[in-house]
Amino acid sequence: MVALESDLEVCGQADDPGVAFNAVAEMRPDIVVVDLSLPRGSGLEFIKHMRAAHPSVRLLVLSMHDEATTAERAFRAGAHGYAVKRQSGTEIVEGIRTVLHGKFYASPSLTAQLAGRMFADKATRTGRTEDVLSDREMEVFKLRGRGLSTKEIADRLGVSVKTVGSYEARIKEKLALDSAGELVREAVLWQERQHGL
Repeated sequence: MVALESDLEVCGQADDPGVAFNAVAEMRPDIVVVDLSLPRGSGLEFIKHMRAAHPSVRLLVLSMHDEATTAERAFRAGAHGYAVKRQSGTEIVEGIRTVLHGKFYASPSLTAQLAGRMFADKATRTGRTEDVLSDREMEVFKLRGRGLSTKEIADRLGVSVKTVGSYEARIKEKLALDSAGELVREAVLWQERQHGL
């Protein structure tokens, strides 16, 4: 889709954060399109490392998740734009061009959600799961809510099983949960609320 545009050129593609990071250093692209759901590693962590190492490179997230929470975390990590995979090709290319021209971009479905969150009063925001947990804790929480095992979460994030256990211990403490079972139940319920189930 991008290659068909006369003013855009794809200079590389990678599905591993380490390979992608090295490719950016070598090829020096103007923009990197990032999927947050990487087979190994964290898209949010990748964005943070990219911004630190290559501050001039623009970053557009292209994700299947149209949750305002995820988009907000991506912007806080350093993304310049957030597009959703179910958008039309024309809209995604528009997002790429918007970010390339130095502006911020959010898919139309997220713009209202993000504005609502930004202007919500503090009392409304206090105590929400997404406001209490760190980025990494939230990633573990979401993956647990999607039914992944501790080993699968560790593999997905590129960390040890013990590290996932540490994140889950902090999640339980912050959310006042007494057991792993309660954490799983809360994570599943949170996922269902996000998808209107």
